Amino acid sequence: MATPSQWLAGARPRTLPAAVSPVLAGTGVAAYVDSPVWWKALLALVVALALQVAVNYANDYSDGIRGTDADRVGPLRLVGSGTASAAAVKRAAFLAFGVAAVAGLVLAATTAWWLVAVGVVSVLAAWFYTGGSKPYGYLGLGEVMVFVFFGLVAVVGTTYVQTETWEWASLWASVGIGALACAILVANNLRDIPTDTGAGKRTLAVVLGDRRTRLLYAVLVVVAAAAVVAVAVVTSWCVLVGLGFLVLALPATRTVLGGAVGPGLIPVLQQTGLAELLWAVLVTAALVVCG
Repeated sequence: MATPSQWLAGARPRTLPAAVSPVLAGTGVAAYVDSPVWWKALLALVVALALQVAVNYANDYSDGIRGTDADRVGPLRLVGSGTASAAAVKRAAFLAFGVAAVAGLVLAATTAWWLVAVGVVSVLAAWFYTGGSKPYGYLGLGEVMVFVFFGLVAVVGTTYVQTETWEWASLWASVGIGALACAILVANNLRDIPTDTGAGKRTLAVVLGDRRTRLLYAVLVVVAAAAVVAVAVVTSWCVLVGLGFLVLALPATRTVLGGAVGPGLIPVLQQTGLAELLWAVLVTAALVVCG
């Protein structure tokens, strides 16, 4: 039986900035255009965190039963290592999905019921990333879905439930957050190219190959920087302070472009996650102060 610390490791806490960041950015836009609704922001955060944990456990379960994690370089996988049973990890994933669903239903009931459909699609996307007979994460589509759900949907949705309006600033913020969320996955899949290739897992990194995957990572960092400028154009120039995320993103980019492999790429995951969080914190702070 897995210990509490092993369950925590299996939840992959280093990926949680990818859940916190879009809620911060969306709330920052809400604060700029109107005023934030803090209890709705908190519920949105619960949804985002629960979905992230659910995705991590669901991936652990699905990859584990397929044998993809049998020779893993990265953090602990519960099923692949034999630390926990596949059934137990599957239950943990469903429990996290349930928490996200309850919080999401409250938001839908107090905002607009069509948000239930968005929630259902988000849960299905989370499960079928590596679950089902034809997981889209094995078809090179993982980054696309991360951009859509942990970028566009998460940021724009967080703003909408608080303001009930469409905001261009929210769209551009979602592009920046989505780009860095994709960069986390790109770095992860770059590290796993050898094992994923052997297991028949055709991630985008496997399809592109080593060199082009490294270039893609750098392009995503550039897109995130451009998104800061775009948010500043439609709000306030003080938002340019958000470019401070490059303090963390540039060292990670140098590591990726420098040819690091295997364990050498593990720190990049943490740096990229923190860079995404810093992007959100700086942009949100600027929007709140200058709004």
